[in-house]
Amino acid sequence: MTILIDADGCPVVDITIACAAAHQVPVLLVCDTAHHFAREGAVTITVDKGADSVDFALVNRVQRDDIVITQDYGLAAMALARQAHVLSQNGLRYTDANIDALLMQRHTARKLRMAGSHVKGPAKRTSVQDEAFRQALTALIVERQTAPSN
Repeated sequence: MTILIDADGCPVVDITIACAAAHQVPVLLVCDTAHHFAREGAVTITVDKGADSVDFALVNRVQRDDIVITQDYGLAAMALARQAHVLSQNGLRYTDANIDALLMQRHTARKLRMAGSHVKGPAKRTSVQDEAFRQALTALIVERQTAPSN
């Protein structure tokens, strides 16, 4: 098991690395040249800047039972198709049961924006969200480490 992070604009990189280190799970950060950064405790892969370049680089590396951290519903859907386990930056677990509704929500919001409507962005991140993410990630790591091998 590896944790792969869609690192462009991800606010939980450091939390993820700390949780992964505590459970001895390797971390792979995937970012583009506009957001390149490195963190101790993780391997960084930098790809050319381009539409969805990070998403495709990440999904091409993901394996069954890996954990993917992303806020991108499209990437989440592709990772689920590869039988990965996917969490949002707020600790929401993307599943086959909720991904279609989330993709529809994204589509609807885009249609509204294209029609000139203003869709309000997310509120400032809180420590409560950070803790919810930490708890969800820790629970998922423990679940995957204790699951019987397939």
